[in-house]
Amino acid sequence: MVKFAIAKQLAGKRVITTDGEELGRVVDLYLSELTGKLESVLVEPNPDSSLAVKAKREGAGLITIPYSAVLDVKDVMVVDRRNLV
Repeated sequence: MVKFAIAKQLAGKRVITTDGEELGRVVDLYLSELTGKLESVLVEPNPDSSLAVKAKREGAGLITIPYSAVLDVKDVMVVDRRNLV
């Protein structure tokens, strides 16, 4: 399934998992220089999310989510928790 969205519309969009946990908000995107395809989404974590706790332990301030984990983008970005590292 192809997911279409305009990049500037993604900025600040809430990111939630399929089980309803709010991970945070989109702050940036990583694109492949060779193909121009979206590779991952950079998220400022919600301080209460489990991934924010993990990122803090690893010394990172932001969470990188592979675009393959994104299931849908409407009012929020929905990601599959099983595909998160």
